[in-house]
Amino acid sequence: MSSPFTEQHEQFRKTVRAFAEKELAPHAEAWEHAETFPAREVFKRAGDLGILGAHYAEDKGGSGGDFWFTVAKTEELPRSGLAGVTMALLVQSDMATPVIADLGTKEQIEEFLAPALAGDKIAALGVSEPAAGSDVAGIKTVAKRDGDDYVLTGQKTYITNGTQCDFITLLAKTNPEAGAHGCSFFLVPAKSAGLGVSKKLRKIGNHSSDTAELFLDEVRVPKRYLLGEENMGFMYLMQNFQSERLVACTSATASGFGALERTMEFGRDRKVMGKPIIKREYWQHKFVDHAINLEAGKALSYKACEAYQREKYELKTTLSMETVKLISMCKVFVAENVSKLIDDCLQFHGGAGYIEEGWVARAWRDQRLLRIGGGTTEVMRYYVAKLMGM
Repeated sequence: MSSPFTEQHEQFRKTVRAFAEKELAPHAEAWEHAETFPAREVFKRAGDLGILGAHYAEDKGGSGGDFWFTVAKTEELPRSGLAGVTMALLVQSDMATPVIADLGTKEQIEEFLAPALAGDKIAALGVSEPAAGSDVAGIKTVAKRDGDDYVLTGQKTYITNGTQCDFITLLAKTNPEAGAHGCSFFLVPAKSAGLGVSKKLRKIGNHSSDTAELFLDEVRVPKRYLLGEENMGFMYLMQNFQSERLVACTSATASGFGALERTMEFGRDRKVMGKPIIKREYWQHKFVDHAINLEAGKALSYKACEAYQREKYELKTTLSMETVKLISMCKVFVAENVSKLIDDCLQFHGGAGYIEEGWVARAWRDQRLLRIGGGTTEVMRYYVAKLMGM
C-alpha cells in the first residue's frame, strides 16, 4: 500500500516526537523509580498540543483528523522510554473515550469527552474484574435501576489511571440473567459517594503508570450518565476493544524497531573475543529474522488500520467481522514477536541487560503486558478460530 500519511500527519508526528523526546524522556528514570508521574501536568500538556484529540471530530472536542493520526501518535510516544506514561495517555485517548464519542449525548460529550481530550480531566476504563479479564461477559458488577438513578455495586481491577482519574467509563450488568447481553456502559465520576480505591497495584513493568483496584459500594449515578442503550454494553465494548488492540500493535511495533536499533548500536561497540558481537553470525541471523517479523507486523498492522479507518471513519459503520479477525490476528503476531525480540535484546546485552538502570531491562519488563492487555493471546486465538468457523 502507498503511504497513508499526509503532510498534516507528518507535522503532527513531529509534535508528538518532540513531546516524547524532550518533555517525557528526560524524566524516565525518575518517574519509573517513583512509580508515578505528574499526571495533571502531562495530560494537560498533551491536550494543549492536540495529541489526545487529533482523531476526534471537531464537534466532539477534537481536531477533525482520521485514525492515521492515532497511528502516528502511537509510533512516536515510545521514544519517551516510558511505556507506563504511553499507556496512560493511550487509555485516555483511545480506550476510555472512543465509546463516549460514539454514543455520548451532547451533554455527556461536553461534560466528559471534551475535557478529557483537552487534558483537563483524566479518564479510566473500568471493565476488568478479579474474576473477569479477557472474558468480559463474566463481570459481576451490577447496576440496579432506582427511580432516575442507577445504583452500582461491585469491584474493578487492573484499572490504568485508577488512582488519579476524574471519571471512569465503566461496564456493569444491568440484566445479570442475560449474561453478555445484559451489560451497560456508565460514566461514573471518581468523586461519587461509595466509589473508592481499595489499593494501588504494583506491577512487573510499566511502573510509571498507576494501576488500581476499585470498589463500588452502592454508587449512585443519574440515568443521564448511561452511555447508549441499556443492555447493549457488550456489543459497544467489542467495537471499542478494536482500537485498543490496534494501538497496542502499532505502539509495540514502533518500540520493537527502536529496541532493535539500539541493540545493534550496542553490538557495534561491544567486543567479545576480539570481535564486535554484532559481527557474530548467530546474532546477525537472529536480528535479521526479527527485522523481517517487525516489517511483517507493521504491514499487518497497517492493513488492519486501513480497514478500521475505512469502516469507522469513512463508511461510519460498525466494524465487520473480517476486520475484527484481522485485528485479532495482528495482536497475536505482533505481541508474540516483539516479546521474543526484546528477550533476545536483553540476552544480547549479557550482564548489562540484567541491570535495572539499563533501558533494555525496563523494555523487557514492560513488553510482558503485550500478550495480556486488551485480550490475552490465547483469547485472541479463540476469537480468530471462531471467526474462521472452527
